[in-house]
Amino acid sequence: MTFDQIKSILSKKTVGIAGCGGLGSNCAVALARVGVGRLIIADFDSVSESNLNRQYFFRDQIGEKKTAALRETIRRIDPSVMVEALDMKLTAGNIPAVFSSCDVVVEAFDLAGQKEILIETMLKFFPGKPLVVGLGMAGWGKSELIHLRKSDNLYICGDEVSEISEELPPLAPRVGMVANMQANVVLEILLNSEIVK
Repeated sequence: MTFDQIKSILSKKTVGIAGCGGLGSNCAVALARVGVGRLIIADFDSVSESNLNRQYFFRDQIGEKKTAALRETIRRIDPSVMVEALDMKLTAGNIPAVFSSCDVVVEAFDLAGQKEILIETMLKFFPGKPLVVGLGMAGWGKSELIHLRKSDNLYICGDEVSEISEELPPLAPRVGMVANMQANVVLEILLNSEIVK
């Protein structure tokens, strides 16, 4: 399949991204670069200097809402990508409305509780919709431990064990590996579903 064929397929697809931090910002940029037609991104946080060690933001974006900053970055990469930027906290009550039109949803939260709410809500309301989760990316090295595990429509990317802590911070290399793995899984889902048709 040529890149033009890939872009033609992806231009008709919508991907939801829950969280615009290390995983979400890097995954969104990767998907924009390959021509996903529409991204629905949701987050309530603002860019801070401490985010710059792993998130796809720039120093002049400090203080901006992450969704607005990421939408602008994607516009600079490819203005044809439609970005619906939602400055909001995702809850069990609003997740179904936010992601109902998505072909695939990417989980990109920092906190385990948020991850759990998204996974449970998606499985309840959209059991057939693929959900790509990031789990275990703290620290550095140990690249060989990062893997993909699939269970029905749930795809888990990461090492599944390394939890973020003061001594094991999230850093650009491993966070980027998992975010780009998530983007790659999204492509695999979207492109393979078209080949099967």
